Amino acid sequence: MVKKKVTIIIQARMGSLRFPNKIIQKIGNRPAIIFLLERVLKSKNFDDLVVATTNSKSDDVLVNMLRKKGFKVYRGSSENVLERYYKVSKKLKSDYVVRITGDCPFIDYKILDEMILKIKKNDYDYISNVNPPTYPDGFDVEIFKFDQLKNAFSKAKKLYDKEHVTPYIIKNAKKKYNFSQKKNYSRIRLTIDENSDLKVLNDVYKEIKKKHFLNNDVIKLFKKNKKIFRLDRNIMRNIGGKINAGQKLWSRAKNIIPGGNMLLSKRPEMFLPGGWPTYFSKAKGCHVWDLEGKKFLDFSTMSVGTNLLGYCNQRVDREVIKTVKKGNMSSLNCPEEVFLAEKLVKMHKNFDMVRFAKTGGEANSIAIRIARAYTKKDNIAICGYHGWYDWYLSANLKSNDNLNSHLLKGLPIEGVPKKLKNTVFPFMYNDIKSFYKICTKNNIGIVKMEVHRNFPPKGNFLKKVSNFCKRKNIVLIFDECTSGFRETFGGIHLKYKVTPDICILGKALGNGYPITAVLGKKRIMDSAQSTFISSTFWTERTGYVAALNVLKIMEEKQTWKIVSKQGKIIKERWRRLAKKYNLKINIFGLNAIPSFTLSSKKWLKYKSYITYIMLRNSILASNLIFLSIYHNKKNLNKYFWHLNKIFKSIKDFEKGNNLEILDKIPQCHEGFKRLN
Repeated sequence: MVKKKVTIIIQARMGSLRFPNKIIQKIGNRPAIIFLLERVLKSKNFDDLVVATTNSKSDDVLVNMLRKKGFKVYRGSSENVLERYYKVSKKLKSDYVVRITGDCPFIDYKILDEMILKIKKNDYDYISNVNPPTYPDGFDVEIFKFDQLKNAFSKAKKLYDKEHVTPYIIKNAKKKYNFSQKKNYSRIRLTIDENSDLKVLNDVYKEIKKKHFLNNDVIKLFKKNKKIFRLDRNIMRNIGGKINAGQKLWSRAKNIIPGGNMLLSKRPEMFLPGGWPTYFSKAKGCHVWDLEGKKFLDFSTMSVGTNLLGYCNQRVDREVIKTVKKGNMSSLNCPEEVFLAEKLVKMHKNFDMVRFAKTGGEANSIAIRIARAYTKKDNIAICGYHGWYDWYLSANLKSNDNLNSHLLKGLPIEGVPKKLKNTVFPFMYNDIKSFYKICTKNNIGIVKMEVHRNFPPKGNFLKKVSNFCKRKNIVLIFDECTSGFRETFGGIHLKYKVTPDICILGKALGNGYPITAVLGKKRIMDSAQSTFISSTFWTERTGYVAALNVLKIMEEKQTWKIVSKQGKIIKERWRRLAKKYNLKINIFGLNAIPSFTLSSKKWLKYKSYITYIMLRNSILASNLIFLSIYHNKKNLNKYFWHLNKIFKSIKDFEKGNNLEILDKIPQCHEGFKRLN
């Protein structure tokens, strides 16, 4: 009988998105990949052992280390791992191929030997110990015939099948077998995908106290000391093959960035936990490409409202790049700062002076500082969302839910000085009686509010607020970071013909470049001279250059009319769609920032379902749209074609049908929620 050749191929690379260089992290005093290879060498039933890595320069370190140790190495495609396996197996004239991944350093060589004997004896096409798993995560072994690998290489078309080697084989192999043990210990996690895994591996190794321990040794330790295995980490088995590149990087980010990123509104949990692409590689118009190169139509936040002129606007970018080549910072001031101030004052004839910042939170704090310096009063009445600074969050010192009706629920107050308690008092929009009561009772010196977010003013509300502030010598500040440029050329207060003492404009002003403006009346703005307000990067040039060119384009195209018109169309189509499927819909927001909810106890599940289905059809979507001038008829039709099907399914869910579909989809977060 001709001997059948068995080749063990260990796939490994340095460039893991979730945990870079994980395979050379130390277990004991040896790199994980060496630890693994030495354990595999204890096997008696194989003929060749090869590490298959990539042609990427980042893997040069790995290749050099392995070759110095005398191990065979094959280099191939970084994306097409299936091709790597096929080419090295063909070169070595293999009959059976064993697949082991480099992030499983604790492979049990005796299980490996038993599985090799099993597949040869029974002439299986494919055998594994993971379908379903009963051994610890990290003891994973797959073995298949070379002709199955050859078939997969020639016929597999999906990127997923090429990246993960065996899915096509599993689907098409006729004679398969799952190697298992009587009791299921698959909860035990002994693989290395995240930083937290490394400590577990080292702790287990130290406790067992022998180099070539086996499955039984691990189980004994598990029975003796379950805590060492960190079973509460809630990491899905083989999650790397189930999540996209963005989610892998997000997992990595949460280890080194508190909360994972810089902006709550861009956390994937706010849309679809475990499914949202999270990171982008490029953006243009109203399309975004993720890290894997997949193109999405953006019907969500358009970078939380910054890109009214679309992503990567050619005219704006060209002028910014031209300026950067001349220098974006120096010991002297940039002249564009003056030009932009003049332009904004000209657009808003009731204001005389301007201060600039990079972000909305900064601008809001600047406005508060100036107003307090002018009034000599600390107490502020607020309505709406105004950022993360202490002065604003202090409203929750008196009651944890004070700000719940002002955009975000559950904003925490740890770190906010307790002495700020009873300095900020929220009032409800369109409730003039509560406004009068709060201002009269609390010696208010400043009123700060959004002009229009979800609903328009009623009963001459804005005018009444303005008149009261004038009578009482209270400084009125309109925060228009979000509403500015959406329905008028400048602040939306121009539409309502109510002029505040100070107005803040941001987001759309720079079309993605950071720039925010605080406009105000001279008698109040001059108070900036009597307090210290200063920051190095407020003098950086690109935001001013971008804003000057953004304003030119807005004025030429009358962009506020374009996005408002499209928003009206969207709201009407939402209404018609809800009526068609007998769903109760609530529609609100500026026309240029339309949003909706459905009246149902299952709303958050439905919201997650909308995102899930839209993603499958290459659309970023939730229940809120920040419109840009690129949201044209063609793009709207694509969005509504899919939304029609989604609403039809939701009608079915409301009847109690197919609810198991909803249960499989992770539910999005609502408001602030701490992330580990």
